[in-house]
Amino acid sequence: MAKFDKRLRNILVKRAGLDAQVADEALALAERDGKSLTEVLLAQKAISERDLIAAVATEMRLPPIDVSRVTVDESVLQALPQDLARYYGVLPIAKIGDTLTLAVSNPFDILKLDDIRIVTGCNIRPVVSTEVAIQGGIAKAYDRTAEKLEDLYQDLATGELELVKEQELADDDVPADENSPVVKLVNLIIRQAVMNRVSDIHIEPMEKRLRVRFRKDGVLYEFKHRGQDIPKRLQSAIASRIKIMASLNIAEKRVPQDGKVRLKIEDRKIDFRVSTLPTIHGEKIVMRVLDSSSLALDLDQLGFEPQALEAFKRALASPYGMVLVTGPTGSGKTTTLYSALRALMTVEDNVVTVEDPVEYQLDGVNQVAVNPKRGMTFAAALRSILRQDPDTVMVGEMRDLETVQIAIRAALTGHLVLSTLHTNDAASTVTRLIDMGVDPFLVTSTVILASAQRLLRSLCRECREPAPPGDRPPERLLALGMTEEEVERVAKGELVLYKARGCGRCSNGYSGRFAVLEALYMTDEIRRLVLAGESSMEIKRMAVEQGMITLRRCGLLNALRGRTSLEEVLRMTSEDFPTRRVAAEEA
Repeated sequence: MAKFDKRLRNILVKRAGLDAQVADEALALAERDGKSLTEVLLAQKAISERDLIAAVATEMRLPPIDVSRVTVDESVLQALPQDLARYYGVLPIAKIGDTLTLAVSNPFDILKLDDIRIVTGCNIRPVVSTEVAIQGGIAKAYDRTAEKLEDLYQDLATGELELVKEQELADDDVPADENSPVVKLVNLIIRQAVMNRVSDIHIEPMEKRLRVRFRKDGVLYEFKHRGQDIPKRLQSAIASRIKIMASLNIAEKRVPQDGKVRLKIEDRKIDFRVSTLPTIHGEKIVMRVLDSSSLALDLDQLGFEPQALEAFKRALASPYGMVLVTGPTGSGKTTTLYSALRALMTVEDNVVTVEDPVEYQLDGVNQVAVNPKRGMTFAAALRSILRQDPDTVMVGEMRDLETVQIAIRAALTGHLVLSTLHTNDAASTVTRLIDMGVDPFLVTSTVILASAQRLLRSLCRECREPAPPGDRPPERLLALGMTEEEVERVAKGELVLYKARGCGRCSNGYSGRFAVLEALYMTDEIRRLVLAGESSMEIKRMAVEQGMITLRRCGLLNALRGRTSLEEVLRMTSEDFPTRRVAAEEA
């Protein structure tokens, strides 16, 4: 804008006879107040709007236009959504074939016009107006279209939704076009997701409709406004609005993009991680909701079994070594690591993390974001971190051998390293490191504890009901891993197994989630098995003999307490062959 204003100043002095001193004073005022030169000159009445347009049009040899006298057809407005019109500061005037006539205030910005050409798929024919006139024309033209869709937004939730800067919260962060129908619709979707405590928002273009789904408690369900699908014709406008919020390239629709946005909803600062993916029917958008106000950072509140929690805390008390948390995406690994950091943080300790991306900001922790495009990989960041005199290091994920080797070196040289891997159970973590190329003796020398984690849905206390006898025959419960004593108590009614029913207060019979943890502490016997090259099954068998509670067993214990259902346990955990083998040998 500053570059354009300086060029405009010269044009007005040359073509419109504007006094050079007046032009310089107006330019300084515009830079000071963050306004455009056009806005300042028109407010001061130093030049008329007609003379201003005529000067620019003559310089650029483009036709001028008085936007206030133009009535734009609704079909023309559909070529460029209101959000993009405001973003670029342009107004569609007419469309003939594949040529779109566009009122612009800055015809020098060729890159902007090229972006609009890509977005609209039209050849652009610019005509000249002023920024003030164009913004007024946008409001006037698009408001007529807004009235036709107003019934979609009459019951919008009350309250403000503000775009928030990283540094501060300010009143001027509210988008200027907050009354736009598309903005209202996007706000409604986001607000509904936050109020429902969902973890992800999926906006998915289908062939003939646009589907919006929310992921809550690990399960996707469809969101419909007033029981209806969102109109397919709003697909591009919604995608553009979200991309603008996340500072993404709205003209680029052929490659995936990632960004983030911070919003203020009812005095809560909430971060959203935005990801776009080109599909055959348009761009699919996923927004990960990162609400730090709902983040539990106390290990005792995560729901671990006492034995697993005690083993985990014992590992964290070690002055050096590696503590690993494994599990699939969305299993709560990051929350567990953050909780571990919170338990470790003291004034005497230097705690540093390297993450991709930084999901939650922790006060007192030095957090580093990975940026591969600039050479800041996990390995590169970890190398630099080790020169920062750390006591505790958290590596968001160990994805390659180089990162693993540096982490192991850090653990060997007196640092406590926390990290994650993608494995199915705790025992497989040890063998995965060896498969990646780490020598077994290094694994046994550094790994203190390997754990596996899952999130199980909690039964709704208001509507859960006892499972019928047909769902809990003794032979089935024994096969699942319950002890004979537990099966007998279930048969006598001393222990009750519940199933989900569903009511108005829950989601299909479930409300909230809790974590279960399988904690494998590295004992001398397990170290000998690792050095001997034994399989993960043998390592798991030894850990179970030494008292480790498996994920399946953790789930069954919670089902017996009435906290979750057998169906949820079976859905989220795999069979424990070592557990059944040990039980058979004991029998």
